[in-house]
Amino acid sequence: MPFQSSINNAGKDSAANNTIRVSVDESFQPVITEELKVFRSSYPNTTVIAEYKPEADCLRDLQKDSVRMIVISRELSRDETRFFNQKLGFTPEFGQLAKDAVAVIINVKSTDSVFTRTDLKQILSGTGNHKLNVAIDGNTATSTVRYLRDSILGGATFGKNVTGAKNSEDLINYIATTPNAVGFIGISWITNPQTKQQEEALTKIKMGLIECKNCGSDVYAKPSQQTITFNQYPLVRGLYYVIKENYAGIGSRFVNFLSTERGQLIFKRALLVPSKIQFNRRTTNINESQ
Repeated sequence: MPFQSSINNAGKDSAANNTIRVSVDESFQPVITEELKVFRSSYPNTTVIAEYKPEADCLRDLQKDSVRMIVISRELSRDETRFFNQKLGFTPEFGQLAKDAVAVIINVKSTDSVFTRTDLKQILSGTGNHKLNVAIDGNTATSTVRYLRDSILGGATFGKNVTGAKNSEDLINYIATTPNAVGFIGISWITNPQTKQQEEALTKIKMGLIECKNCGSDVYAKPSQQTITFNQYPLVRGLYYVIKENYAGIGSRFVNFLSTERGQLIFKRALLVPSKIQFNRRTTNINESQ
């Protein structure tokens, strides 16, 4: 008989039990913080407490039944789906809410600001002639670490020149004070600063240009809504929710908010690309004679 999780019982969500905890990949902290501000104003009697941590820790929280919802940069694998199905008796729901990207950031004084995919592989593996200190947004299994290892290094290990910052904010500060350094970070930390400290740091760093996909030769691009939408920027990943509610609870309400217009507009303002709703520009003609 499958184990019946504590979130799959008769109690469900009520006026006396209107709080849930959500584990969120730390690289998405700025945009999810903004989402929660608007969600709380819309549902003042509902509390969603977000804890920001590495992606691997978010998945462990879900497996240990510490939380009923997580926000990470990928969907569940087949093995993970099978695990939850055996444990809960049903498969958790998951889906993509937006498209995100990993930005390459450098000190504003750096002259080395244009990179091919081969350059990035050499930088991360510690080979080649690049004389750069390399930092990633965490010391443990963050989504950025996993993405770079899988997408750039093809599963190989990082070079000895690669170090992990405490978190994304620490990474920004490190690049801002180290002229010969390069860092890899989720774009919502660059396009949607939340603190005065970040705003000040963003005057000391800049985004590198990466060899463009589907653009012809010698074309380089920064992460933007356009380059992500048209599959031109090469370091694109998703922002996914995973929820293990098999009833209409608080988690489902939050997912619904993130999926509908207001939630999707917040992703758009943070310069991510919304996945649930398309916001197209239309050209109109105004007839002033009427």
